Amino acid sequence: MSDQALVVIPSFAPVLSLVTDSVRSPHTKRAYRSAITDFLLWCQTSGPAAFSKAAVQQYRATLENRNLSASSIKVRISAIRRLAAEMADNGLLDPQIALMISKVKSPHRNGVRLGNWLSLSQAEDLLALPDAGSLIGKRDRAALSVLLGAGLRRAELCALQFDHLQQREGRWVIADLVGKHDRIRTVPVPGWCKAAVDVWTGAAQLTAGHVFRPLKKAGRITGDFLTSGSVFHGPRLWDATGCAHIPP
Repeated sequence: MSDQALVVIPSFAPVLSLVTDSVRSPHTKRAYRSAITDFLLWCQTSGPAAFSKAAVQQYRATLENRNLSASSIKVRISAIRRLAAEMADNGLLDPQIALMISKVKSPHRNGVRLGNWLSLSQAEDLLALPDAGSLIGKRDRAALSVLLGAGLRRAELCALQFDHLQQREGRWVIADLVGKHDRIRTVPVPGWCKAAVDVWTGAAQLTAGHVFRPLKKAGRITGDFLTSGSVFHGPRLWDATGCAHIPP
């Protein structure tokens, strides 16, 4: 075994930066930062001194004993594999050890989960909840319409701009939308969904920039765009119906 196999992982901040700087998505940055911090804390308190394949396998067993879901463990192991690769690339770990760590397998689950979705009547009830007489209600109804009718993620809703809304072959679409993993796609927009957006933007007198904006209770626009977190932690009516669990 080489000397580098027994190197203790260095201080948190530089190591976290190695990994978070190597990915673009803010959601991936957040998930990897949390996963690596948890792993480093485990190494300091109960894990082995060496960063090795055996250590990562032992940590995976610890995660499984916590009864974490297979998907949660998969994200954490992926973050640790990325950590090993970045450390090797920066001369902090023997490349052979990093290669061995990359072979640590994540839990595998067969089949496809059923999942949950709203029925037509539930979707109609949800869209009727915002107060159509207020500006905030118009915005929330338009946002819910886009989430339901066009199937956008929260981050995609927040990034939506007027330039994305275009007519193609007689129908409205959201064109060239950059989504998860920087994938670009064009999404059809139902007529009722576009009508709800028009009601909101007309009332707010918006014609350019981001479609959805933060508002004070009195109806005053306070910023240029919504954040994914504000949509997640938005009106209580969203939480009451489960709509707050829309994928990021």
